[in-house]
Formats: sequence, structure tokens, C-alpha cells
Amino acid sequence: MNVGQSGQPLRLLIEEQGKTLLDKLTDHRLETFPPTSAKTFRKLSPAETSALLGVAESYLRAVALEFDDQLSTKGQARRSYTLEDIQTLRRVLEERSRTPGKLLPGRRAGEHLQVIAVINFKGGSAKTTTSANLAQYLAIHGYRTLAIDLDPQASLTSMFGVAPEVDVGVNQSLYGAIHYGDDAVPLRDIIRRTYIPGLDLVPAALELMEFEHETATAANRQKGVEIFGRIMNALLPVEADYDVVVIDCPPQLGFLSLSALISATAVLVTVHPEMLDVMSMSQFLTMLGSYLNVVHQQTGHDPPHNFIRYLLTRFEPSDGPQNQIVGFLRSIFKGYVLNHPALKSTAISDAGLTSQTIYEVERSQFTRSTYDRALESVNAVNAEIEQLIHAAWGRP
Repeated sequence: MNVGQSGQPLRLLIEEQGKTLLDKLTDHRLETFPPTSAKTFRKLSPAETSALLGVAESYLRAVALEFDDQLSTKGQARRSYTLEDIQTLRRVLEERSRTPGKLLPGRRAGEHLQVIAVINFKGGSAKTTTSANLAQYLAIHGYRTLAIDLDPQASLTSMFGVAPEVDVGVNQSLYGAIHYGDDAVPLRDIIRRTYIPGLDLVPAALELMEFEHETATAANRQKGVEIFGRIMNALLPVEADYDVVVIDCPPQLGFLSLSALISATAVLVTVHPEMLDVMSMSQFLTMLGSYLNVVHQQTGHDPPHNFIRYLLTRFEPSDGPQNQIVGFLRSIFKGYVLNHPALKSTAISDAGLTSQTIYEVERSQFTRSTYDRALESVNAVNAEIEQLIHAAWGRP
């Protein structure tokens, strides 16, 4: 019998400690985001707003005065803008722009939905942070974006102010749309609006683990395409509602991850430039290639990926060994490594402690140089991915 230090069998000890930790985390989340409150996005300063819209502050003031009745800034001596205000201003400025589509950059006729799977099966690679930053960046810049949390640990869900243990019921995660039972529900009924205009969420919950177990059984009686194509099929009815879908995959290679990859048009692999992480990624890529070959043999389907890129995360430019590894990876993968790494920053990690991204926290919470450096790094990464999306749409 396996007995813990308390004299209990190990299985009972782990079960008890897991429940205790879950209860404490639930209490913490309820204190942070009580059921009576809703998470909100901060207001943006005139400088931030003008930079986001690509206009001078003086012109922004003039347009804001002209459309005062449609904005929340009415009567303010010192204006600050909500994301709803920015949407209004974006539409107004688009109508006056000499470059159509500059301020409303979403997909046009003939351009297909972009589904980006963010993946790595090693924890600590900043996969969830990358997914949250990318989804928020795209929405703030005018893209209709859907974030799907596919990780049963539900970290991305928590970052959007949704407590999975409290706010996500049965069949209210993606599992509700892709499981094999008769009570499966349309994805449209699971999608939730977030506090960021243009950004919707499919939350995660522990019930996603059931898909792994059920699929192992279903594999004996269903065709491969019916198994691995379930996420792709679930997305079809809502395809017209979005420009980009960002999927935060679980940190292991299972049926959920493979189904996400089959549905994806692009793959973003996060990697921390440390030797152990790179060695782990080598095993990950070998296993992934092997699994995708099996999927191809069973389904005859090769996912039509527009791009695959490796994103260096938590990079410290002053760290010599990290620089050597970055050079090593670039020599192997060449242009498949994004030009811009995501820098390690106390501003990003501190924001994560309160389930926020760098876009949500106030600049005043940090030294200016720390905040500006972190924001510049995150924006550079996301802008590079945005360019890849445009290239996939055939835009110059």
C-alpha cells in the first residue's frame, strides 16, 4: 500500500489535497472577480488612442468633438477612450480614409477564416500568455476574434475573468460541441462575449479531459476524419462571424491537440530558449510529425497550413547562453523563427499575477521604461503575426 506521511493512502491524500487547493483557488478567484462584478478593460489615453488609430492627437480631438454624442467622453475636459469609443472612431475614420480597409482590416470576400493553434507540450513556454496577447491585440486592432481555451486547466479562461470552477457548467466548454453524446450543443451556444469588443471566448473546463477518454474508445468504431475533424466541423457554423480564431492548446499531445491542428490554418510553436526546453521541443516535433502521419493515413487529410512559426518566449537579450540557443535555432529553422522574440519582463509577469495582459494594466503601475519595453516587444510579435495573416489572405 502506498501511504503518505499522514498515514493515509496516497490516492486519498492526493484527492484531499487537490480538493483543498481547488477550494482555496475558487475563494481567491471569487475575491478577485466576485459574481456581482465583471472584468473591464481600462480606458486609453489620447496618445494611446491616436497611436492605435494612426492619426495625430489634434485630429483625434477634432473628430471626437464632432461626434461627441456618440462617445463616452462627452463633457470630459481630459478625454480618455473606451474600446467601444475606439470602435466608433474607427468606423468614422474608415469612412474618411483614402486607404480602404486600413482601420477595418478584417477579412474580405474570398478570404478564408484564419485559425491559429498555439502549441507546445512543455509547461512554462508562455503559450497561454501568447494566446491572450495575440487575441487581445487582434480585437483591439479591429479584427473579429474568437479565443478558444482547449486546455482543461483553463488558464486562458481565467485571464478573461471567467472562473472555470464557478462559471463554466456542463457542456459549456468546447467539449459541449465536440463530444460524442446526443446532447452535444452548437458552438454558437457556448461562445461568450468578453469585456473587449470584437473578442469572444470559448471557455475551458475539466470536462475537456473526457474528450480524450471518449475518443480513445470511439477510435475503434468511427473513421479517423469523424474523430479528428470535430473541432473543424464545430467551427463551420460560426465561420462567417470571425476573421481569426486563436486556439490555446493543452500542454500535451492528445486528441484535443491533434483535432486543433487539423482545424488550424496556422501553427505557432512557443519555445523558451533554454537547452532543456529545446531538447523537449525536439521530442515534441518528432512525436507531432509521427502523429500527423497517422492522422493522414487514417483520413487522407493534410491540414492546409498557411504558416508555421516558432516564437521565442521569455527571452533575455543579456543572457549569453540564451543568445547562443537563439542563434542555433535560427540556423536550423531559418525563416520559420519569428524575427521578434517575446522578451522576459516583470511587467508581463506581474500583470499575469492578476490575470491580466500587458494591454490591460496601467502604465503607471511600472517604471515607464519597463512597461514601454514590454509593450513594444509584445506589439512587435503580434504585428509580425498580423502580417502573416495578411499574407495568407493574399494581401501585399
